Amino acid sequence: MRFQMARDPRARSVPCRGLASSGARSRTVTVCALAAAACALVTTACGSQSSPGTTASPGSASPASTGNCVTSRLEISLTDTGALAGQAGGYLKFTNDSSTPCRVSGWPAVIGLTADGRAIPLRRVQSTMFGAWHYSAPPPVVTLQPRDSAYAVVVADDKPAGSATSCPAPYVRLQVTPPGDSQHVTISAWLPGAGSYLPACTSADGSPTAGTSTITTLASLPH
Repeated sequence: MRFQMARDPRARSVPCRGLASSGARSRTVTVCALAAAACALVTTACGSQSSPGTTASPGSASPASTGNCVTSRLEISLTDTGALAGQAGGYLKFTNDSSTPCRVSGWPAVIGLTADGRAIPLRRVQSTMFGAWHYSAPPPVVTLQPRDSAYAVVVADDKPAGSATSCPAPYVRLQVTPPGDSQHVTISAWLPGAGSYLPACTSADGSPTAGTSTITTLASLPH
């Protein structure tokens, strides 16, 4: 940034008249020099200060002006799928498809849909072996610039529990709603890395095991 010095049209040279009387000629130069230096310091200090009302540069949105990443601004897909240590799943990927930044935080609402029409809400998990994710409060607030992405683990046990010999029919689709929104998208629940749909296996007490993590950054998850 360059600053341009503007001379005050009302300013005058430092008055030094009358200082040469009574044998004070030797002090005249000294006094005038000190006065001129003081004026120069005042002018420089004032000229270097920012003007009031300066705005942020374009594209640097403040947190207050950054809205939520609602469904209409996002591309939602399933990626990094696979099976590990008795669980199968993947990462729900939320990509900002708009031209401005947006923020996302918390658990997405996910409903598993089976081929026969059953709709089962996925639980909010506190940790997963798949993705090695552990919850810590508060959930992170992730700001997405255009085309940036955030992620949430979606996972389920892939083996029957207790005396069961098989799991219920898997989820073939997922209905996904971002945090803080009421609109949703429906995507395939196929896990290419596991060669199966998202399992609908239950625990020993019959409760569904499929669940989701909070939304986080890819850097915090193995990939």
